[in-house]
Amino acid sequence: MRVLILSTPESTHFTTMVGLAWALRGAGHEVLVAGQPDIIPAARAAGLSTVTVGREFRAKDLLSPALRPDIRPIEVTGPTNPKMIAVGSKVWVLHARYMFPQYLELARQYKPDLVVSEQMDYAALLVGGVLRIPVVSHRWGVDPLSPLMRETADDFLRGTCERYGIEGGLPQPDVVLDPAPPELLYPGTPKATPIRHVAYNGTGPVPRRLWSAGSKPRVVVSMGRQTIALGGIPLFRSMLAAFAELPQFEGVFTVQEEYMEALGPVPDNVWLTPPVPLNGFLDTCAAIVHHGGANTLMTATGAGVPQLVLPQLADQFAGGELLAATDAAISLGTADEQNDPAIFADALSTLLGGERYTKGATELARSVAAMPSPAAVVRDLENLRCAY
Repeated sequence: MRVLILSTPESTHFTTMVGLAWALRGAGHEVLVAGQPDIIPAARAAGLSTVTVGREFRAKDLLSPALRPDIRPIEVTGPTNPKMIAVGSKVWVLHARYMFPQYLELARQYKPDLVVSEQMDYAALLVGGVLRIPVVSHRWGVDPLSPLMRETADDFLRGTCERYGIEGGLPQPDVVLDPAPPELLYPGTPKATPIRHVAYNGTGPVPRRLWSAGSKPRVVVSMGRQTIALGGIPLFRSMLAAFAELPQFEGVFTVQEEYMEALGPVPDNVWLTPPVPLNGFLDTCAAIVHHGGANTLMTATGAGVPQLVLPQLADQFAGGELLAATDAAISLGTADEQNDPAIFADALSTLLGGERYTKGATELARSVAAMPSPAAVVRDLENLRCAY
């Protein structure tokens, strides 16, 4: 079976599908990842065959021009609400309309038996509708976005469907895969086919210092690559100030090298490291602080590590809230809470101050472990193609 994988041009959107791509390859199927230059390095690092389509997109530029120096999006807009999500989704729907003809041309040459895409890529549904092949949509994790985006996509892509002879408007995916355990299903989002999340956080060596737990409870701070780039320096300084008041913990901050000097003095119980694969050392950590990004959230959830979530954009707020409801995490959902070193320090002390959150994280990890593996899901996808 030939499988074409498509993604919007943001590497973290793509990486949620790596586990399935590996399982497809392991089952003997041919897999090709097609996308703009933004995702190609991540796909190649995962050992997958790629083809570049279109120009570099630079998704971060959608936000950064409107920001003043050292001001984060959350400090301008506040927590994301459904109306904001609906407006923001238009960018990706219009992007699908723009990229679809190029993907269709590639698909006609490659002749896939199956198309797989992440939840924001609607070009895959158009390709499947024209070529009459099944399409699988892969959610990232906690998903408050899809129902709102679907309404926009149906409207904006109706004309494209008519021009290309797709009857009945934008097709529905034949299968929707959901790596989130049942406890993290967002209210109003339809249930989907479960698939266990397989952690893929990039490649690279893990420093020897992280191979085993230290003498103090270790807390990793992993805020993704965009948080610090989008005005996040003051937030990082605030978190460093909080750790200075928490000598009982060891803090490990993953920070791009170009920003390290700007952070200023670092407390004795904190050390900085360039980004390294989380799944390579998360089992040595007592807790993780992160931004609520889907891949980081799902990696930490599967590892059973208590989480302190500082959401910054889009679906990250919903993820933090649902995690907190399971007692696997504490979520600080406003800029004022996140920027206050005392509130941050109190939340981290509470997270690690008893058995409540450790127990909640362990129970949620068991729920993840009970989900079908990507290998099991591949067998169902093979049957889907046979029945089409």
